[in-house]
Amino acid sequence: MSGGRASNDAALAGGRLAALLRAGSFAVTGEIVPPRGGDGTVVAAHARALVGSIDAVNVTDNPTASAHMSAVAGSAFVARAGIEPTLQITCRDRNRLAITGDLLGAWALGARNVLCLTGDPMHVGDEPHAATVADLTVLEVVRAVRRLREEGVTSAGQEVSDPPRYAIGVAEMPLADPYDPARLEAKLDAGADLVWTQIAYDVEGLEAWAEGMRARGVFERASVLVGLAPLRSAAGARFMDEKLPGVRVPPAIIEALEAAGPDAAEVGLERTVDVVQNIREIDGISGLHLMGLGHDEAVRAVVERAGLFPRPTGAL
Repeated sequence: MSGGRASNDAALAGGRLAALLRAGSFAVTGEIVPPRGGDGTVVAAHARALVGSIDAVNVTDNPTASAHMSAVAGSAFVARAGIEPTLQITCRDRNRLAITGDLLGAWALGARNVLCLTGDPMHVGDEPHAATVADLTVLEVVRAVRRLREEGVTSAGQEVSDPPRYAIGVAEMPLADPYDPARLEAKLDAGADLVWTQIAYDVEGLEAWAEGMRARGVFERASVLVGLAPLRSAAGARFMDEKLPGVRVPPAIIEALEAAGPDAAEVGLERTVDVVQNIREIDGISGLHLMGLGHDEAVRAVVERAGLFPRPTGAL
């Protein structure tokens, strides 16, 4: 190890979220999309609305390939509001120098977890002719973060003082068709500790995926948090089912939302809580990732109605 500053003990990585997961707690994370603007109070208000309901919040990085306030700046506002930030970082937009700089800066501002992503393709965003950088692949970014954490050096081998000790996350689509488990195993081999999944309402499909992952020893290697977005309307459910890659909304849920009429948001909340309860029964799943999509009150309601409130407090 260069410089003697970083430990090879991965169990010391991360912050509060990682400690909760090591202690066996069923974790709950949320998500904040920084604004298309320079007002950090917007991020802070979202974060304050989630304090006490979640354990950490993912700060997105130019989602849908559209420009937003940087995830590094967003992480600072989230940390000040009292929640541990997870820095999302895409290799689409930056080279290895910028990635290293953002990793160092976000750690200094309070981020303790990083979610390494390829990023949505440029053609889906508002700047389709922007250049895709992709200097590093996702696997290479994961390896770079692990080397920074465990050896205290950059990808170029340069020593870093006070190296970040991130818990390293990756994304997965357990309900993709076809599904290739080798992709996830490669991410774990590269050094990932955490896995955030795509939205999953199809519990039977998720159970089948988990059974295969147990056989491969995935749950011994990483903590898996399942993505969910509180349902609010039949139209929204159909959009996710038809347009979002790897997302399946069971027909019975869509039919219930259609039948609910003006009460669709309440019925959607009930159905989301049912899905949460079933997910908690799946052996190996370590937690939930709740994406409010601008509706923080729905995230709080799911956490409370599912019996996941209050969240653990105090020393771990």
